[in-house]
Amino acid sequence: MASMLVTGGAGFIGSNFVHLVLAETPGRVVVLDKLTYAGSLSNLQTLCQNPRFAFVRGDITDRACLESVFREHEPSAVVNFAAETHVDRSIDDPRPFVTTNIVGASELLEVARLYFKGLAPEQQQRFRFLHVSTDEVFGTLGSTGLFSEMTPYAPNSPYAASKASADHLVRAYAETYGLPALITNCSNNYGPYQFPEKLIPLMLLNALEGKPLPIYGDGGNVRDWLYVEDHCRGILLVLEKGALGAKYNIGGRNERTNLQIVDHICACLEALLPASANPSLQRQGVASYTALKRFVADRPGHDRRYAIDAEKIRRELGWEPKHNFESGIAKTVRWYCENRDWCREVQKGKYRRERLGLEKETA
Repeated sequence: MASMLVTGGAGFIGSNFVHLVLAETPGRVVVLDKLTYAGSLSNLQTLCQNPRFAFVRGDITDRACLESVFREHEPSAVVNFAAETHVDRSIDDPRPFVTTNIVGASELLEVARLYFKGLAPEQQQRFRFLHVSTDEVFGTLGSTGLFSEMTPYAPNSPYAASKASADHLVRAYAETYGLPALITNCSNNYGPYQFPEKLIPLMLLNALEGKPLPIYGDGGNVRDWLYVEDHCRGILLVLEKGALGAKYNIGGRNERTNLQIVDHICACLEALLPASANPSLQRQGVASYTALKRFVADRPGHDRRYAIDAEKIRRELGWEPKHNFESGIAKTVRWYCENRDWCREVQKGKYRRERLGLEKETA
């Protein structure tokens, strides 16, 4: 039975991908994850008894660990989700982003290269290395235009720069060594298992608890939102049918300002749990979720707008998202409301939903 190695498979997008692969393909999945604050075995708990699932705790910067995993599990594909991902944290301290996203990607590529080199010709024909990246590598857009696969890289945050560096390494390994590699660049994901530092789960949980809803700047920053299951289906399709050495943008064509996102979350919560029936709001005399909104100082270097042109993956591979923003956010709000225990567990001792990205001293 063919094995797929999924690095970072206990994180948000990675765990959703693992669930999808095990549900809809016959293959075996090996997850390698360091289990940082944003990765949790709680995301994979329902898979632990599945005979086609294996978990290894390890770091992609650890060459010996990687060599052991490749040797023992003999993957026919590698999908790399392992990364530090939160822009605000990269502003506070860029070093973990350089270590994991650049050095880790380099180690993973080198071990994969040597492993690929030792495979029999028929195994080499089947092997794939897919690197999952972000639209943030392209920088910022004005009020019009879309990021295509040909858009020049212009990263503006330490996080984006580290992901751009990894993309360049993957491309170089494909061109120089013939590693059968692919790259996907996605727009902003949302859905189940997202760590609550990100906009949508942060606003959801704060609203449920009657805490302020901090909105950066004027709230006019625009992102293209993609439901995580749609993204994962796109990744699987690229892995199975994508042209070797190619890049594919995966986006939802659901542009919203941050302020629109917060207002929509408030409306969804009002339908599920009216503010008048929420004890946290009642105790404070707050009549609506929108009354919790607070405009705060903007993030340094905050890109104004992202938007993805996903025509290539639609045209070449037939990918289409199954969810529009309204259906995806409704499912997301309901999931977080029904999984408050998960929310408490993943935050415990790690994160108090405090403001990040304020350029703290790191030396």
